[in-house]
Amino acid sequence: MPGSALLVVSARKTLNRLQRTHGVPALSAGQEFPGVAAAVDQHAAAVRDILDLGVENSGTVPPSVLLAGYARGLIEDLRDLDEHAPETAEEWQCADWMHLRLAGVCSLARNV
Repeated sequence: MPGSALLVVSARKTLNRLQRTHGVPALSAGQEFPGVAAAVDQHAAAVRDILDLGVENSGTVPPSVLLAGYARGLIEDLRDLDEHAPETAEEWQCADWMHLRLAGVCSLARNV
């Protein structure tokens, strides 16, 4: 795929930013509150299934590009809602669907 190296670099930048806002804080909160870890795991599994089963020819696209593309759609929705990521472990206990889903993306991104 022409330009795939640039797509991967762009995807990694997106995923690295997301790790700072969602991945690391959610992981930390999950260590303190097992319910947060369980919710993130469930979201990660759902995202994996969506990308594996719901995206045609997903096996031909680098996983980081798929994850970043999925995340960008959610990030855009959050911008429209003017929402910010939970910052404390306590806030992560009450995190909404979108923030938990982004944390799930981060969980998957750590393994690609």
